[in-house]
Amino acid sequence: MKILAIDTTTNFLCLGLYAGGKFYEYNLETGRNLSVLLVPTIERVLTAAGLRIADIDYFACGLGPGSFTGMRIGLAAIKGLSVARGKPVVGISTLDILAENAPHGSGLIVPAIDARRGLIYCCSYKRERGLLKRKSEYLLLSLDEFVRKFSNKAIVLGDAAALYRDKILTGIKGANILDKDYWFPKAHNLIELALAKIKAGQFSTAQAVNPIYLYPQECQIKAK
Repeated sequence: MKILAIDTTTNFLCLGLYAGGKFYEYNLETGRNLSVLLVPTIERVLTAAGLRIADIDYFACGLGPGSFTGMRIGLAAIKGLSVARGKPVVGISTLDILAENAPHGSGLIVPAIDARRGLIYCCSYKRERGLLKRKSEYLLLSLDEFVRKFSNKAIVLGDAAALYRDKILTGIKGANILDKDYWFPKAHNLIELALAKIKAGQFSTAQAVNPIYLYPQECQIKAK
């Protein structure tokens, strides 16, 4: 089985490749250059692994929430490759990918992504029998709502921690904010989640995969 997986919802291009039981991982800070760097980077990683796009059996993509532009660029690329090759797609929430960064044995895990406008994309998770289980919906909260929502001793990770560190530490008793190295999706976690979904038969066509928007009023065309 061969899987090509990307997440483009943050400032980093998170790119993973699984082939022959081996993991290949590439994480690159792209900033505003994602649209220019994405396809050449995919080609470079495939070439380095001795593969072609025709060899890929499944495509996987982070669905957000996150950067609107980043989500659209990444998902459009994966959908295009899927349609061109006639291969299925696995969609995974970026919050799910990010939560996997938390060390094993953690309590309540809360990935928190800056949603701009003083808001935070977030969700909560706990490990049960070694597996991460989601304990809330995917949420868009103000900072005040965020510190009220989550319990004491929460493990917080994500770029929203850089903006709201002091408020989180004072508002959530015993909160632990993980270091910056844990704040962005990692390709090996994306591949692991994709593998689990594929084994469970949880994949679909390109047409059926959609990004996770938590700003619906920003993303719909209103009829006049």
